[in-house]
Amino acid sequence: MTIKKRSKKQKRQVDSVIAHVKSTFNNTIVSITTLDGDVLLSSSAGKLGFTGARKGTPFAASQVAAELVKSMPPLGIKKMEINLQGPGNGRDSVVRAFHQAAPSVGFDISLLRDVTPLPHNGCRAPKKRRV
Repeated sequence: MTIKKRSKKQKRQVDSVIAHVKSTFNNTIVSITTLDGDVLLSSSAGKLGFTGARKGTPFAASQVAAELVKSMPPLGIKKMEINLQGPGNGRDSVVRAFHQAAPSVGFDISLLRDVTPLPHNGCRAPKKRRV
């Protein structure tokens, strides 16, 4: 059997990224990706140790964003877009946390976009009840 040599992982230098925020009533998940969709960083309220109903709180969501901001400087990010999805409480607090940290880390938030899926006609209704 031949042994393959693994190349050392390179630190990526990325100019612009997209932060995908999925906020449900039970959790908040944030992934930072390149424009092509390659995930660079990700975190969630559950990963930080929040349990149960506390995962869906705005405080937990702001802590998720603060943790991601700490690991962003080596990536050299200059511009960020934020995609918000879901009806949860953490949507606004993630945006606020990114906005407060932007000057100190050195990136701009260029776009806020709501990508929550909306049904155009919905699912088929259940059949009428016969008594």
